[in-house]
Amino acid sequence: MRDTTTLAAAASSRDPAAGLRAVASLRLLVEQLTDLQVDNAREQGWTWQQIAQVLGVSRQAVHKKHAGRRFRAGRD
Repeated sequence: MRDTTTLAAAASSRDPAAGLRAVASLRLLVEQLTDLQVDNAREQGWTWQQIAQVLGVSRQAVHKKHAGRRFRAGRD
């Protein structure tokens, strides 16, 4: 994955192919970071409601998206 600054610049390119590729890469990065931080929050005892509030989504939405995943390091 390219540097995020480069991706951000490419996302505003006048070339649609370059811009769309950058947007797709940034979207993947955001999803990976969201997964990481949801895992961190759950490992620290946060409720789904607390996570949802910070993310600006419903508790049901965040639970549906993340509850089925296995958490990192030592969580089953």
